[in-house]
Amino acid sequence: MPDCRVVNIWLLGARPKTLPAAVVPVAVGTAAAVGAGIIWWRAAAALVVSLALQVGVNYANDYSDGKRGTDGADRVGPVRLVGSGLATPAAVKDAARISFAVAGVAGLTLAAAAGWWLLLVGAASIAAGWLYTGGPRPYGYLGLGEVFVFVFFGLVATVGSTYVQIETITALAVVAAVPVGLWATALLIVNNLRDIPGDTVVGKRTLAVRLGDSRTRTMYVGVLVVSWLFVAIVAVAWRPWAALGLVGVVPGAAPIRIVLGGAHGPALIPVLAMTGRVQLVSGLLLALGLALSG
Repeated sequence: MPDCRVVNIWLLGARPKTLPAAVVPVAVGTAAAVGAGIIWWRAAAALVVSLALQVGVNYANDYSDGKRGTDGADRVGPVRLVGSGLATPAAVKDAARISFAVAGVAGLTLAAAAGWWLLLVGAASIAAGWLYTGGPRPYGYLGLGEVFVFVFFGLVATVGSTYVQIETITALAVVAAVPVGLWATALLIVNNLRDIPGDTVVGKRTLAVRLGDSRTRTMYVGVLVVSWLFVAIVAVAWRPWAALGLVGVVPGAAPIRIVLGGAHGPALIPVLAMTGRVQLVSGLLLALGLALSG
């Protein structure tokens, strides 16, 4: 029987609160294909790919930041395995590799069914996940993390989930992918907002560090507002029931109020979970609306 403490440590490193960023694009992308027929094993495989990539990115980020000394024991925010000494760098690196391997195997089955070029998309996703904070010039340290999240956990994951169902790219899938990417981006923005002081000290030039505290708060709110605007566009232009996604405005009020209220440090920790809840509610209701109108 596995040691519960060990299991809890690795669950902690997987960062469960970020997993809505993996679930929502698959749900929305699959729902956008409703009407053309859903192949459920492909949807399940796409979900495995997305979840494994998210967990792999989380472990890779933990490993790379820990090795660089960015995440020390005195960091503000959720505990990191390497930085806190809960796991060795080698073990966390192996966890990242295993997660990416799981994503690769599931992706291989989808590529065999829907097109081998999907292997290139998968390889690019894994490389982007590793190089976010890894490699000689991690782009997450250059203020490009939000671009990665929007592209891969928004556009690629959502449109890809539609493509493996109907084997074509539709305008509906692309536009529906925009709010999905923005919700995932909001998660990263609030995470980096909280970490501005520590990241500044260690030279991690995230977009939040470059913009500064006040403009990062404005960006967080703007990203959420624009996401709901795109939900409305999907409802008006394609599928009316997609407007259900606008219910996410309700849970969105609390984190927006906290961010605009000037909360700092530990006071911003709950906002990450709240933003994940916004993403989950908005995204799953958008997916339900797309399916009902399909």
